[in-house]
Amino acid sequence: MSTYYLAVDIGASSGRHILGCMVDGKMQLEEIYRFENGMKKKDGHLVWNHEVLFANIKAGMKKCKEMGKIPVSMGIDTWGVDFALLDENDCMLGDMVGYRDKRTNGMDVEVSKIIPEDKLYARTGIQKQMFNTIYQLMAVKTQTPEYMEKAKTLLYVPDYFHYLLTGVKVNEYTEASTGQLLNPETKEYDYELIEMLGYNKDMFQKIATPGTCLGDLKPEIQEEVGFNLKVVLPCTHDTGSAVLAVPANDDDFVYISSGTWSLLGIEREKADCSPISRENNFTNEGGYEYKIRYLRNIMGLWMIQSVRHNLDDKYSFAEICTEAEKCKDFPSRVDVNNDDYFMAPDNMIESVKQYCRDTNQQVPETLGEIATVVYASLADCYAESIKGIEKSTGRTYSRIQVVGGGSNAAYLNELTAKSTGKTVYAGPGEATAIGNITAQMLANKEFTSKSEARDVIHQSFDIKVFNA
Repeated sequence: MSTYYLAVDIGASSGRHILGCMVDGKMQLEEIYRFENGMKKKDGHLVWNHEVLFANIKAGMKKCKEMGKIPVSMGIDTWGVDFALLDENDCMLGDMVGYRDKRTNGMDVEVSKIIPEDKLYARTGIQKQMFNTIYQLMAVKTQTPEYMEKAKTLLYVPDYFHYLLTGVKVNEYTEASTGQLLNPETKEYDYELIEMLGYNKDMFQKIATPGTCLGDLKPEIQEEVGFNLKVVLPCTHDTGSAVLAVPANDDDFVYISSGTWSLLGIEREKADCSPISRENNFTNEGGYEYKIRYLRNIMGLWMIQSVRHNLDDKYSFAEICTEAEKCKDFPSRVDVNNDDYFMAPDNMIESVKQYCRDTNQQVPETLGEIATVVYASLADCYAESIKGIEKSTGRTYSRIQVVGGGSNAAYLNELTAKSTGKTVYAGPGEATAIGNITAQMLANKEFTSKSEARDVIHQSFDIKVFNA
């Protein structure tokens, strides 16, 4: 009888429950439940419907019971930076506001009045992004100060759902590292910084690492889903889980975790908080076994997903790639990291067109022209970012390992190989779920080491090669 592990992988547009097990020395996956997600407008803000999300988490667990495949453990991963604040009665203060909300507009100015941006980077090593937790909390302090005063608990999104399942409150390391409030040397909260900013330091929880067992499900959850299991922390930041699933054990590659966001980087032993690292806009986030995910946040396939939504989802991603390839000689390019145009536009197609108008470039009109502008601009941004990594590290890398849903975007992978001059190895596509399950398997001694786990991942899933 197989030993099953359940990964609950929740992204910005959808979530899914994936069971993993070992069969004849290889990892096998089975998606058993999928549900929609997305930020909704409420009281002038973009928020996550946490109640619906938790209902879906439990619904997927019930599916395990129906199938007779009861996992020994489960773990949840999500995006980074967003959080819930709880009062003394563990009731949520306000809503779970999403990272694309505009409440952080101008909050970088407020933070910089207290600590200049260069000193903040030297202290945290985190890339400036207007949605970082540090700026979201400044918005709370400035706009709803009563929440800051009443908050007894801060839980990042996956921490909150793990708490609802177990009653245990922790801040998982890889997730907490995205917020720009950790000391990259001690791997703990920088409480001096937190006090400087005027945040309620008592609401931050103990940092827990991937592989930590939070314990059993609460009795009422056991009764509702029909079984008990252990809740084991994966790398709860989805990129942390995806990087754990990179099927390679050497250090001669740059990875791209390609999905709604493209996270491009390398693994390092120590953070690089130097001025040149800041100049190149790299971030030092936490990974499995305290590795540093030295990476750059790039807008990613969010743009193509939005283009597809603008066209009522009537084209598949494969069809969009085909149309893009037909227009491969279209010359215009956009800065994919320009938040003003592409972070949360009302219409992505119109934003791409407007950017081209504003920069005196040929304006794309057809789907193929729009798509090739986005894909080619992404590939060019990857090439620029890799040059920045090579400048920071003083070495070159021979190949790119693309994991996540974007590993299936063959046209983008071809453009990436061409633009960077490096061989691209694409796969596995389900990297985040694989990494989530891998952390659970490591905790349960299915593997003796991360190195062994990565070898198994390489043997278990297809990898496609795109030559420069």
